[in-house]
Parts: sequence; structure tokens; C-alpha cells
Amino acid sequence: MTVPALTMNDGHSIPQLGFGVFQVPPEETEATVTSALEVGYRHIDTAQMYQNEAGVGAALASSGLARDDLFVTTKLNNGFHRPDDARRAFDTSLEALGLDHVDLFLIHWPLPTRYVGDYVSTWQVLAELAQDGRARSIGVSNFEPDHLDRIIDETGVLPAVNQIEVHPFFGNEAARASGAGHRVLTEAWSPIAQGKVLGNDVIREIGEKHGRTESQVTLRWHVERGDIVFPKSMKVERMRENFEIFDFSLTPDEVEAITALDQGSAGRIGPDPSTFDFIPD
Repeated sequence: MTVPALTMNDGHSIPQLGFGVFQVPPEETEATVTSALEVGYRHIDTAQMYQNEAGVGAALASSGLARDDLFVTTKLNNGFHRPDDARRAFDTSLEALGLDHVDLFLIHWPLPTRYVGDYVSTWQVLAELAQDGRARSIGVSNFEPDHLDRIIDETGVLPAVNQIEVHPFFGNEAARASGAGHRVLTEAWSPIAQGKVLGNDVIREIGEKHGRTESQVTLRWHVERGDIVFPKSMKVERMRENFEIFDFSLTPDEVEAITALDQGSAGRIGPDPSTFDFIPD
């Protein structure tokens, strides 16, 4: 099954479906990613804070796949926003991944209440990395509209993507619209609401019409709205299930019915990016 690719505002393409490794234990990452690659995934999303970049790199190295057939994303640790720290952290990521470049490098969280509110200088470092080619594309994660506007206004550099929490119960529409206004693609994390879509009557009934699971219907909803998704599972059968979403379509009414499940901020699962200030030890 062929995964469609979207074109980012920098001209590079990105597979619309990827495989996320959030909360995959480091010692199990190589085997898990190897299974995902065998299923057919070619877009892998990791982060410095996940502490499993080395496992991702080991799986990529042993896969036998050409580098140009892979799309690898990682993200800057919250503790390394100061410019020199960000540069060193990026070098460490490349070493752990065993790569000479990543396809996409993101600021993981804006942390507006940390670093005297300065995430612009951090963004400028990512722009440097894009200039020298070690990060083919650069973007942000968990940026609210005002955060996105600020880095663009102050640097003139557009992020290629904004990776944010999006699922049927929290559409995060203001952030999605802000990104679209800047030609920034939305990547949806927690796309099936950490499993909360399972058993939802609306999604279940749509799935029954198509002979699909609630997860497949939800992932298809994301795809039809133009977002990028990377569900995570350590079970091969679930990896396959999540991968098989490109041979059916939802009707516009079905897309709207799922969109209508949005609960606004009450549906949010993760922290609020405007106040989140966690820095790992």
C-alpha cells in the first residue's frame, strides 16, 4: 500500500502516515521500529526526550533500506533551548541516530514561561541547521497561534510543520487554522486520543459501514482533513491495522460527524502549551 506524500512549504515532501515512538522503551525501540519498517512505514518520529533515538538509528541501519526512502524526525529537548545548547543537542541526535542529516527537526515545546520567553533565538538555530543541510526541513511542535506568529514575524522563516495534539475530541482548530494561514502543515499527535476513540458510538457506526475499526476510521478522518499522523503501537497486528487506511474513504458527512465530536479545551489530553514548562532532569 502506497502512503501519500504531502509537499511542505520548503518544497520537500513528507509521508502523510508515519510511526511514532513516544513511550517506546529504549531497550525495545530497535525491535519495534524494525517491525514497523517491515509493515511498510517509512516515516519515523522520535525525540530527544523519548531517549530512544539510538534504537531508532539501529533499526534504520539494519533495515537495508536506502536513506532516501526514509523520513526521520526528531525534536529538541526542552532543556536545550539556549542556542549553543541547541546546537550541541542536535549534534548528539545525529550521532545517536547514526545519520548525517535528519529530514525534519522540531522545537518540541515553546516553553513561553521559560528562558525569559525567548524561543525565537532557538528557532534561529534551527534555521541555521536548515541552511547547512543537516536538517532538511525544520518545524515546531505544540506551538499556539501567537507562538507561530511571533517566530515568523521576527525571523521571516516559516516552519514546515507544527506538530500538535489533534483528535476527534480536541480538534485544536485555532492552531490548525493558524498553521494553514502560513502554509504550515499540521502533524497530529495522539491521533486516536490515546485509545479513547474506541467504543465511541459515532465512530463505531461509521466503521461498521466501511468494515473498519474505530482507529482506522479516525486515522482516515485525519488524512482526509489534510493532516499528517503517526500512531504508535508495539503490536505488529495493530501496526498493520493503522497502516491500512488508504484503500477506503469517508463521505463528507462522515468527516463532519467526527469533527463535531470536538469538546474544545475540555477534550485536551496533554498539557496546555501556553503554560507547560517541564524540563527533564
